[in-house]
Amino acid sequence: MNLQTIKNLGIKAILSTALVAVFAFTANAQRICYVDVNKVLESIQEYQDAQTELDRQAKQWRQEIAQEYDVIKGMYNRYQAEQVLMSDEARRQREDEIMNKEKEVRDMQKSKFGPEGELFKRRQSLVRPIQDRVYAAIEAYAEERGYDFIFDRSGNSGMIFTNPEFDKTEDILKRLK
Repeated sequence: MNLQTIKNLGIKAILSTALVAVFAFTANAQRICYVDVNKVLESIQEYQDAQTELDRQAKQWRQEIAQEYDVIKGMYNRYQAEQVLMSDEARRQREDEIMNKEKEVRDMQKSKFGPEGELFKRRQSLVRPIQDRVYAAIEAYAEERGYDFIFDRSGNSGMIFTNPEFDKTEDILKRLK
């Protein structure tokens, strides 16, 4: 290694040590806890009712889409049986009908279950107000008790270990009742 590389490594090591020291110092002053937001939401009857309604609606739409795919399957089976007797034009026309029906069903599926579909919009209208209430309760709790960070244990936060002493889920449940 040359002298410049060693010098750069030394500077980086000093900066890293300083950053660790700063974070260690400030970490002692911060208050942290966690809440299982899913547990809180699932304890709210309004949320359970909304989930039941969404599940019912999704099931109905899935059945409708499955029926449409059955229609396509029937169209294809009829086409397979009759294609040897058809002219080229009639075969192309039937293939186009089947492909158009498939596109129609895919579009229907997307309109119901896509990222901007009806299920998403329905979930937003039914569940979002409940989630907003829960997050407002958590925020108020944090401000009253002086917490700097409240993590969601139920999410994909990557929490490997949590001390039950810092679980404030029950406090939030009491606040929402």
